[in-house]
Amino acid sequence: MEPMQPPAAKRRPIAEINVVPYIDVMLVLLVIFMVTAPMLVQSVQVNLPRVDSAPVEIEPDDNTIIVSVNQQGVYFIERDDDQPAAMTLIQVQDYITKVKAEVPTTRVMIRGDERVAYGKVVRLMGGLQVAGIADVGLITESPDPEVTE
Repeated sequence: MEPMQPPAAKRRPIAEINVVPYIDVMLVLLVIFMVTAPMLVQSVQVNLPRVDSAPVEIEPDDNTIIVSVNQQGVYFIERDDDQPAAMTLIQVQDYITKVKAEVPTTRVMIRGDERVAYGKVVRLMGGLQVAGIADVGLITESPDPEVTE
């Protein structure tokens, strides 16, 4: 005769959530975002003027170089010349690099035509950054108070 076994105890369902797979997925997503986040945004730092700021008078001197971009996107360096010559971005970079090496306190101001493509000014700012200019000023004209848009 077989020994009798006690009746099987009722199995209770496990009411706990197994979070280990969720943690694995979260860690994988974290690594993916950490790797891809620096590649998503490329920008040039620009300190925009505040609305309530007063205009600053700029007197060109030996420490200030004004780089202009006309409507066609051609670069000019305005420095003691009545008729500045047209330059390429590489020529501007070379010139600024040489001047910066001689006079480390050199300031660079950009005067861009309002109709010039935004990319031209951004390329110029990037080129100046490569040339060692960390701070760039933007020259604008104050709006006419009689004209409302």
